[in-house]
Amino acid sequence: MASNAIVNMFQVKELRGRILFTLAILAVYRFGSVLTVPGINPQALFAFFNSQVRGNAFVDYMDFFVGGAFSNFSVFMLGVMPYISTQIIMQLALIIFPSLKKIAQEEGGQKKVQGWTRIGTVLVCVIQSFAITVYAASIPDAIVITNSFVFKFVAVITVTTGTMITVWLGEQITARGIGNGISMLIFAGIVARLPSAVLELVRMVRRGDINPVFLMVVLVMFVAVIALVIYEQQGQRKIPVHYAKRVVGRKMYGGQSVYIPFKINPSGVIPVIFASSFLTFPLQIASSFGPNVRWLNALAVFLTPTGWWYNIFLVLLIVFFAYFYTQVTLNPIEMAKNIRENGGSIPGIRTDKTEEYLQRVLNRLVLPGSIYLACIAVLPTVIQTLFKFPPSIAMLMGGTSLLILVGVDLDTMSQIEAQLKMHHHDGLVKHGRIRSRNL
Repeated sequence: MASNAIVNMFQVKELRGRILFTLAILAVYRFGSVLTVPGINPQALFAFFNSQVRGNAFVDYMDFFVGGAFSNFSVFMLGVMPYISTQIIMQLALIIFPSLKKIAQEEGGQKKVQGWTRIGTVLVCVIQSFAITVYAASIPDAIVITNSFVFKFVAVITVTTGTMITVWLGEQITARGIGNGISMLIFAGIVARLPSAVLELVRMVRRGDINPVFLMVVLVMFVAVIALVIYEQQGQRKIPVHYAKRVVGRKMYGGQSVYIPFKINPSGVIPVIFASSFLTFPLQIASSFGPNVRWLNALAVFLTPTGWWYNIFLVLLIVFFAYFYTQVTLNPIEMAKNIRENGGSIPGIRTDKTEEYLQRVLNRLVLPGSIYLACIAVLPTVIQTLFKFPPSIAMLMGGTSLLILVGVDLDTMSQIEAQLKMHHHDGLVKHGRIRSRNL
C-alpha cells in the first residue's frame, strides 16, 4: 500500500510537479545554509564552535533550528525567525489598534499588512544581523576584513538579504509546492541536524558518557511523545449544526445537519513557533552585546534556554499564543454570525447563545491543548538536566522540534492525501484517508 501510494504521488502530474518544486526549493535553502557570509573565516568558526562554545545554550538552540546555518555564519543564518517575530508584532497590533484592523478588512488591506510585515522584517533583520557582527568580533580570527565598518555593512546587507530570500522561498513553497512554506523551511533545518545528532549519540554511548539504560528510557519517552502528538493533532470535537429549510426563488435550500470540527489544539504548532521566536529576539541581542554591557550579560544568563525562567516564560507564551491565534483564526463571533445568517442552529442551544457556547467549547479545548504543548516544549530541558544528554540530541527527543516535525509531516500528508483523492487515487493510509478522532 505504501509503495502504491508513492507511485501514485508521482503519477499525478500536478502533484509530482509540486513535490519536485518543493524539493528544489529546499535544496536551494540548504545550499544557502552553508554559504558563509563574506569576510568570515570558516576554519576559525569550525575551530571555535567545536571547542569553546559547546556550553553556549543560545548558539546551540539557534543552530539547531536553522540546520547549522548559525554556526556557519551563512547568508541564511537567521532563517525565518525575524519574519515570524514581525508577524507576531503585526497580529498583536491589529488587535490593539482598531484602525489597523479596519484597514486590514478593506479591499486590498491584506496586501498592505503584508507589505508592512515585510518592512518590519527588514528592520528586525538589520538589528539582529548587526548583533551578529558584534558576536563575530568575539571569535578569534573569524573576521578577515580589517575595516570594521566595511565588514559590518557587508554582513548586515548579506544576512538581511538572505533572510528576505528565505521568506520568499517559503512563500513559493506555499503557492506552488506542498505544505506551508515557512514551516517546511524550519522542518528542513531540523531534519538536516538529524544525522549529526544520531552520530554524536552513538559516539557518546560508546565512550560511556551516556548510560544505555537512560538511552532506552529516553527512546521510549520519544516514541510515546510522538504517539501523543499524533493523537492530539488528529483529535476533534465535532459541534453539530442543523440548517432549516429555506426557499430562495424556485429552489429549496437547507434542511441538513453538518458539524463544525474543532481540534483539541486548534492552533497546531503555531503557539510553540511564535513563543520560541518571541524569546529568541531579545535573547540574541543580549547574548551578542552581553560581553560589553553588564545588564545585557545578566539578561542573557537569566534567559538561557536551559534555565528555569526561560522555560517559565516559554510556557506562559505558549498558552497566550494558543488563545491569541485561536481567536484570530476561529472567531466565535464570526462563526455564530454565519450560522445565524444561513438559518442554522446548534441543537439544544438558543440562537442568541451560539457565540457564548462556541467560546466556551474553544476555551475548554485550548487550555488543556496549550498546557499539553507547553509540557512537550520543556521536555528537552528535562532530558538535559536528568539524563545529561547534549542539546543537539535532547532537542530531537521532544520540545519545539518534535512538535514541528510531527505537525508539518501530518499537514503535508493531508495535502498530498487531498491531491490524490482529487485525482481518484488511493491515499497514503490503509483506508484511503488520514482519519481524525472524534472526541
